[in-house]
Amino acid sequence: MRVEILDETGRFRRHEVLARALARLGDELGAAEREMTLVLVDDAAMAELHERHLGEPGPTDVLSFPLHEPDDTGMPQVQALGDVIVSLDTAAVQAHRHGHAPWREVAILAAHGLVHLLGFDHVDEAGWRPFETAQARVLALLEAPPAPDEARRVAGT
Repeated sequence: MRVEILDETGRFRRHEVLARALARLGDELGAAEREMTLVLVDDAAMAELHERHLGEPGPTDVLSFPLHEPDDTGMPQVQALGDVIVSLDTAAVQAHRHGHAPWREVAILAAHGLVHLLGFDHVDEAGWRPFETAQARVLALLEAPPAPDEARRVAGT
């Protein structure tokens, strides 16, 4: 998978390691030839997106904007899966609450968004399993050394 990271805040410092982990996760989830964009924003930008697209006030932690919806029958499959937007401010608050570093929370949220881009949703308890699995896996991948061919596929570093 190809991952591009756009940091609109200029505050995130772990682009390369996060892009590498997300790319490997995407490969494992069957999206090796696909791509995604991860956009990092602050709470003000996230609140505006949250209101505009979901009609809900205030920021949220992660939003996913897939280019292909599960009910898009007859539409050609495109290489780009879509965009995942993560609020660094909300991620920092949640990281503190969970007792880990903010960049790890960003990885968890990005993995969560990737699973949404792949067409999954969490409407019931069983629906949460793919998200929980991907979120745990991305944390493991953050610790793994890069594969030799990853440098060619990972962008935004």
